[in-house]
Amino acid sequence: MNLFRLTGDTLHLISMYILIMKLKRSKNCIGISCRMQELYLIVFLCRYIDLFFMFVSVYNTAMKITFILTTIYTIYLIRVKLPISQTYNRKVDSFKYEKYLIPPCLVFLFFVNFFFILWTFSIWLESVAILPQLVLLEKQREVENITSHYVITMGMYRAFYILNWIYRFFFDVKPFINVVVWLAGLIQTLLYIDFFYYFALAKWYGKKLVLPFNGEV
Repeated sequence: MNLFRLTGDTLHLISMYILIMKLKRSKNCIGISCRMQELYLIVFLCRYIDLFFMFVSVYNTAMKITFILTTIYTIYLIRVKLPISQTYNRKVDSFKYEKYLIPPCLVFLFFVNFFFILWTFSIWLESVAILPQLVLLEKQREVENITSHYVITMGMYRAFYILNWIYRFFFDVKPFINVVVWLAGLIQTLLYIDFFYYFALAKWYGKKLVLPFNGEV
């Protein structure tokens, strides 16, 4: 465990807290993609299957359980909890991840050992799990402050994980080398760059974040 990994985990938890507070305080889920939350639930369930047969540490176990339960609770708020669920627009949050994201991730499984299939699938899937959220915001264009802070915090969490990998490569006794993790992390970070750019511009000029219109997605 190093500072970058700890910071990344903390930012991930903060992003989840921001999202839940946004849902509960505003009593609506406008601008939030439930499809993204569903993808993250698939990611966590696949990656943390080792909870049933491997113990690393109390911290590790607590974080895994927290990520899973918090994501389930978020989906519950959006899909079921009134009055929040009444504001959920399935027509806008329509990114077909089962068609565009899951099949390509499954293809990569042919290149890994059978015992790491679920873990590897979760790594590739997480790298593109933000897409439903970004597509929804692009359709909506105008982004609430708290929603933009949620997305930015998610991006920062992944950025600090990259710093964690760099640190481990140079300073661990046995250098950390995992091409799958590196490539997936790079893809995930690149997906955030456009949003980061417009977020920075909005903050610099003190304006509300409005994404450019790029046509129907």
